[in-house]
Amino acid sequence: MAKKIFFNVYAPFNGLVANHDFAGKIISPPYDVLSREEAKILAKDNPYSFLRISRAEIDFPDSVSASEKIVYERAAENFKKLINNRSIIEDEKAAFYILKLQKDDHFQTGVISACSVLAYESGEVIRHEHTRPEKEDDRVKHLESLSAATGPTLLTYRRDPILSDLVTKLSLGIPIIDVHDIYKVRHTIWRICSENYVDELGLALNQIKKSYIADGHHRTAASYRLARDKKMTDGRFLAALFPSDQLLVLDYNRVVRDLNGLSSREFLSKLSTSFNVSVLETPAKPLLRGNFTLYMDGYWYSLSYRDKSRIKGEHPDNLDVSLLNYKILEPLLGIENLRTNPRVEFIGGARGLEGLKSFVDENHWAAAFALYPTSVDELMNIADTGEIMPPKSTWFEPKLADGLISLPLDFTN
Repeated sequence: MAKKIFFNVYAPFNGLVANHDFAGKIISPPYDVLSREEAKILAKDNPYSFLRISRAEIDFPDSVSASEKIVYERAAENFKKLINNRSIIEDEKAAFYILKLQKDDHFQTGVISACSVLAYESGEVIRHEHTRPEKEDDRVKHLESLSAATGPTLLTYRRDPILSDLVTKLSLGIPIIDVHDIYKVRHTIWRICSENYVDELGLALNQIKKSYIADGHHRTAASYRLARDKKMTDGRFLAALFPSDQLLVLDYNRVVRDLNGLSSREFLSKLSTSFNVSVLETPAKPLLRGNFTLYMDGYWYSLSYRDKSRIKGEHPDNLDVSLLNYKILEPLLGIENLRTNPRVEFIGGARGLEGLKSFVDENHWAAAFALYPTSVDELMNIADTGEIMPPKSTWFEPKLADGLISLPLDFTN
């Protein structure tokens, strides 16, 4: 008998896999990209929607908070229903899963794995954002209620040719799942459970020296907390690893509720001390670092920072998200803590400029700022130095769906 190989960081697991006959009904956007109302509309008349597990508050009146105990209990009930009626089936053999995402002419192919929380603790899996305690608490309760990790952490790494070639070879067979989500992203999954291929892929994955959390800091931190507190017997979290050269990063934009007592004219005047300000006849996203697009009072403006020396290099303070903070949001608008201040909201670039305009107009907020995207290389290089990036610095597209592959977890009594 062949000797079983121990994979210290990335390991195969017995996945809870959506039955291919139901995968199209189960697949759902990540829990944190939709409002409660949006989730409720999407899941309407669909008992299989994974939103009934990731956002179980939609089963209750709006007066019931998403953090109430009955919501987590309902999530567990809904999850068990899908397992009991075999809409979701646990694999009998441990496997890796290859996932290909395709939207229009963009595609990326990676590996879904169980990743060790010890690697997160030791810095082999590198974070670049602080987490918020209340969001960690929510994910801890969700993990405990379901005894499963249902939302994968998006990890990236600097491309490894051997691993890339192997992933390409292993994704030539017949997939177990091939579905489109509501955003017309195609999700194709292959199960890799042959012992030889599991060993080969596991060895290649564990040659990765460092990986970086691109999306999913709270999910990862929650798993680490459970393992640290000895509530989880196997310290693993669900991870999807993609090479950095395949990831698509969009802008992560800001909208502000008010102008801190300033009139629009006064605000533009104060902006002009540090920025070249011009009216845009046609709205357009910024094409260079140090440039922003402002929407206010029905008009679009281009803002170009004059001191180009302050936007060079890859220190967190030089990123456009930081420049917006210390030149506009903090000194002019009095918004000092983006993680907690209710006067600012964040909107992913996938919604486009029209999404910013709609939010401002429909909610009667004051202004929106479109940013130039932070690159994956900037993220990795900053993370390598141990620095922390500002909140909401990156928006990755396409998003990893919930419900197709989940990781079973064991908890102590």
